[in-house]
Order: sequence, then C-alpha cells, then structure tokens
Amino acid sequence: MTRIIKKISEWKEIRNSDELKNKTVGFVPTMGALHKGHISLIEKCVNENDISVVSIFVNPTQFNDPNDLRNYPRTFEEDLAILKNHNVDFLFYPEYEEIYQDNYKYRIVETDFSKKLCGAFRPGHFEGVLTIVMKLFNIIRPHKAYFGEKDYQQLKLIDGMCKAFFMDIEIIPCPIVRDEDGLALSSRNLLLSKEEREFSLNFPKLLASNKTKEQIKKELEELGFKVDYIEEFEGRRFGAVHVGKVRLIDNVKL
Repeated sequence: MTRIIKKISEWKEIRNSDELKNKTVGFVPTMGALHKGHISLIEKCVNENDISVVSIFVNPTQFNDPNDLRNYPRTFEEDLAILKNHNVDFLFYPEYEEIYQDNYKYRIVETDFSKKLCGAFRPGHFEGVLTIVMKLFNIIRPHKAYFGEKDYQQLKLIDGMCKAFFMDIEIIPCPIVRDEDGLALSSRNLLLSKEEREFSLNFPKLLASNKTKEQIKKELEELGFKVDYIEEFEGRRFGAVHVGKVRLIDNVKL
C-alpha cells in the first residue's frame, strides 16, 4: 500500500522513526504523468532498496514558459495506481507553499554546464531543477536517487551538485526508455496530436544516423522542425526540437 505524505513534518517523523531505522531509502523525484520510463526507475528503486519513495510535484520554478507549465499533463489518479501496482512505499505529494516557504528567494546556481544545451534556450530552468532537487533530497534524505538518461544534462548537473556539496547520496543513471517506434518516452508526448506524434519520429531517427550534426540540423529544419540545438558532448549526440507547441529532447551514444 502506497502511503501519501503531503507535509514535510509528517515525513520527518516517519524518516526518523524505528520503521525506517537501518533501512536503505531509494527515491525517484517526478512531476507525475508517469510512463514506462518512470516505471523503469521505480522498479529499480523498489528492487534495490528497503524503502521506496516517489515524489510528484510539478515544479513551477523550472518552467521558463508559463504556457508549458499550464499545459503540463497532470494524471494523479493514474499515477497513484501505477505506484500502488509497483509496491512503492511512500508518495511525497506536497503543495507549492510547503516546498517554497521562502517563495524561491534562495536557489541553487551552477555557472557552467547549466548555461549550455537546454540551459542556453531555457533561462532559469536548471536553477529551478537543482533547487527543487536539493530541497527534495534534504527532505527525503535518500541513500540512492534515480534519474533517466533522456534528461542527460539534468542527470549530470544533479550528480555534480551532490559531489560539490558533499551530499551522501548515490545518483543512479537509468537508460532511456523508448516506444517501439523509437521515440523517447516523455510526459510531454501526451500533448502531441496523432499527426505530430508520427512526425516526431524523424527526430530520433536522424539523431541516431551517421550524418554530421550539421547535416542532421539542416534536414530537421527542412522537414519543418524548429531546432534548438544538435550538439555532441562526452561521446553523445544531443538534440532539442519543437513539434507544434511541444519541445522534445533526446540523446544517443555515438
């Protein structure tokens, strides 16, 4: 049975209780609208720890576009059913006022990698991401936390933050999960029309091709994509494109 916790004070009592004493705690932070990618993280978390915690919090501080925040899919009942079916012990489900008691006056800023790739096109995004993750880590106090490699830049920044601040948390990277047709799973995929969903398949196909990043960008633009970037870094190729009102990101190993 998945227990829903909405208050930090309630979780602190549980975290400090005999119930969790000498037990390993695994954590999967999410914004909900759970899909098979999330489920792969959750299954790994449940299998590798005594206690599993998932958070659902649509974090407004990481959205540079108010419309993106407004349209972000929210599927709480379906999400809760998934957590119960996968034997998650706790769901942390706080309100904004509970998390941002300072109204976002204090924030975590990374001054290098967060300004590249997605950060160059989404000002303030990674400040919001790192701040919410730091808050959640300090609340949940997990031993391990699980993040997907689809958001590879996010994964690297969170791992770097933990090392920089000497946080005793192991960051576990998990492989990208794709639909059978190759599109990387994302909660935002729910916002694509049937035609846009079909059109989107050109993105992962070209990204994984043997063409140069310049050729890939040119072909995507000729097809009608708005391309933020196609870049290569640490043996991976990264891309971000817009399909209608939906922004898609992906990366592949070279």
